[in-house]
Amino acid sequence: MTKDLLPIEAIVEKLNLPEKYVERLGRYGAKLTLNLLDDPTFPVRGKFILVTATTPTLSGEGKTVTSIGLVQGLEKIGKKAIITSREPSLGPVFGMKGGAAGGGRSQVEPAEKINLHFHGDFHAITSAHNLLAALIDSHLFHGNDLDLDPNTITWPRTLDMNDRALRHIIVQSGGKRDGANRHTGFLITAASEIMAIMALAASRKDLRLRLERIVVGSTRSGKPVLAKDLNATGAMMALLSEAIFPNLVQTTEGTPALVHCGPFGNIAHGTSSVLSHQMGLRLADYVINETGFASDLGFEKYMDIVMPSSGIKPSAAVLVTTVQSVRNQGAGDLEAGFENLKKHIAIVRGFNLPAIVAINRFPNDTDEDLKFLEKYCEAQGAAFALSEAFTKGGAGAAALAEKVVSVIAANPSVTPTNTYIPSASPLEKITAVAQKVYGAANVELSPQAKEKLARFTKWGYGALPVCIAKTQYSLTDDPKLMGAPTGWTLHITDVVLSAGAGFLVVISGSMMLMPGLPKSSRAMDINVDAAGEIIGMS
Repeated sequence: MTKDLLPIEAIVEKLNLPEKYVERLGRYGAKLTLNLLDDPTFPVRGKFILVTATTPTLSGEGKTVTSIGLVQGLEKIGKKAIITSREPSLGPVFGMKGGAAGGGRSQVEPAEKINLHFHGDFHAITSAHNLLAALIDSHLFHGNDLDLDPNTITWPRTLDMNDRALRHIIVQSGGKRDGANRHTGFLITAASEIMAIMALAASRKDLRLRLERIVVGSTRSGKPVLAKDLNATGAMMALLSEAIFPNLVQTTEGTPALVHCGPFGNIAHGTSSVLSHQMGLRLADYVINETGFASDLGFEKYMDIVMPSSGIKPSAAVLVTTVQSVRNQGAGDLEAGFENLKKHIAIVRGFNLPAIVAINRFPNDTDEDLKFLEKYCEAQGAAFALSEAFTKGGAGAAALAEKVVSVIAANPSVTPTNTYIPSASPLEKITAVAQKVYGAANVELSPQAKEKLARFTKWGYGALPVCIAKTQYSLTDDPKLMGAPTGWTLHITDVVLSAGAGFLVVISGSMMLMPGLPKSSRAMDINVDAAGEIIGMS
């Protein structure tokens, strides 16, 4: 909190925002009300740029730093720009990766507050999710008028923390009533369907409709039971009433930033809220939007889930890579890892978007390795630029900003595509993503996954897009398989219906919806000094 930040009034003034759309929350933060989207004096004018990456290592490749650096770089070269980014989850903050507000001279600020409780959005989402869970068990306890089959209840509880002990639990509702001693579990808040709903909702009305159609289980006669059947919608809306407003903050250099919602990219759709995107496109000429993990995850999900839902089409994609990422994918050999970079460039181009490779410089990178990487990008015909945003802020990303502007100007009529058509069957959609994006040869479904797909299709949800939950450490479903493998089989172990969010969560391999803490977690490094400053967060 000791950083030289601008008061939020200066950020509001920079965006020419009328006071009636701003609700201040402290010296450095505010929420923007949804009435802004109905103001004809703020028409859509911006170019939307997605930021993705090559397959990351355990520590990440600085995609958030590069995204923040890019928006700072755009401002450095005289462009009006804004970043739309996700709110960090406490899971990674106290887990392996640490804070998710950027780093060095390219952070969203105040970083410590954003990394922790921020403006309470995660708590509101957690509460709304758990309220629905409580209403389900209360309904069972008080007679079960809906004849809800306790064995079919799919709505878990949630907590914004890595806690493997809560993956499988038994809840008691008392005596021998329906649902007594039933098995359930927790998932992390970033994987909650309500998080996905909040991130995809285009208005309060849309939020209400999505909450209403959440499916929590089925009756004993086999019919789906929805949240609206439990009269849960109004109370959930009340809990989310303020959380639906996007949060306005700033970067380390005072560039405007909208930070809102935080679905994971490996087990959810992995991007910030549609509402923040809509606002960004009205407030700036260039909107930088980060998508979770690599292009096979958050980027693909934006193109196949978010874009068709929101109608917001990107003009280009920035693909962040590093020497360590490429070398890791080559099992220690930089040149061998080029196949992974090549594949990610191909994934972006496969959606008919121009790709700009951002080579994020790490302290131990040699000039020789960086030049080798640049020459490979040049050989692939990909635009590229070195980014040094961590150490130099916007000045270190100015070359990348110039490259992004020039590529967009050279491609004024981009028409992004999708991996599959909406009318394809769920299996056809899964197969299309597996083959066209991941590079798999085949898809294999477990008996449980087959049964659930058949059931959800019978219920009328067969036309939904698919959100594949997959490891972020490989293009395959095996986190130890490096490079860009071909001829492999994607194993689907389970399918979960997210009717409110509007997609089928297809779980591959051994993906967990509730992560666990590592042996040496980042929590051990975080503290508060005598002056009350939080330390060890980044």
